[in-house]
Amino acid sequence: MKSGFVSIIGRPNVGKSTLLNKILGQKIVIATDKAQTTRKRIKGIYTTKEGQIVFVDTPGVHKPLNKLGEFLLDEAKIAVPDADVILFLVDGSEPAGKGDKWIAQNLLQTNIPIIIVMNKTDKIGKKEKIEANLLTYKTLFETNLPIVKISAKTGKNINDLIRRIFRTLPKGELLYPEDVVTEETMRDVTEEVIREKILLNTSDEIPHSVAVKVTKYQESDEIDRIYATIYCEQKSQKGILIGKGGNLLKKIGTEARLELEKITEKKVFLGLEVKVEKDWRKKDNILQSFGYKEEN
Repeated sequence: MKSGFVSIIGRPNVGKSTLLNKILGQKIVIATDKAQTTRKRIKGIYTTKEGQIVFVDTPGVHKPLNKLGEFLLDEAKIAVPDADVILFLVDGSEPAGKGDKWIAQNLLQTNIPIIIVMNKTDKIGKKEKIEANLLTYKTLFETNLPIVKISAKTGKNINDLIRRIFRTLPKGELLYPEDVVTEETMRDVTEEVIREKILLNTSDEIPHSVAVKVTKYQESDEIDRIYATIYCEQKSQKGILIGKGGNLLKKIGTEARLELEKITEKKVFLGLEVKVEKDWRKKDNILQSFGYKEEN
């Protein structure tokens, strides 16, 4: 039997969260086409008769513009030395860019086994184009690394990737009970689901300036009663999030509630409010209270 930790590293929007959800066969991390969708390391646990893979999804690596950005980069950095295998996930529909080169040179200079995973290859019709793009990623490393071409969206070649990971992992017993899929609590899941609905229903600067915090979570057999606060940085953003007559906040709340009812398999009451916390992305104490900074 084999087991170990597999960190998924890559630029924003290359499909890290989509890949993890596809492998697990259920949604444990939110996935949108906006940068910074993933803000924390999230573990997804995949167990078969061959053993157990503990995947660690990480924020997309990009140049930090504030303290939140620094936290996101640190989350990716921390996931590298703790891994038994690293998946360097790239957008195979385009050649390697500056971001990929920076990751290869600054995060992936390690003796830990690395697998280059070319995602989105289903977007390219010509095999010659795929091979040309493949070469640009190969040349980022001095050694000849294994490469798996996949589509996280359709699931193409995901089984090949799993087989490759198991071949690379060390021997070991299960690290978690076989029925556990994630370490995330329902409070964590709720905050992420609400934030996903904000990302999907807003544009421009709103998604990056928003944080969500559950203030009360009351469970019962029939219904979960959840109260959460959405924080933004400016009064104008609060107005956008609430919308005319409260319509947008109501839409966000309804979409989040329906998804949470699917997850909990029971009724959910979700109460949302919006507050302004000016420049919260630049303040250490606020970042820590929102879970975006390691406690000292």
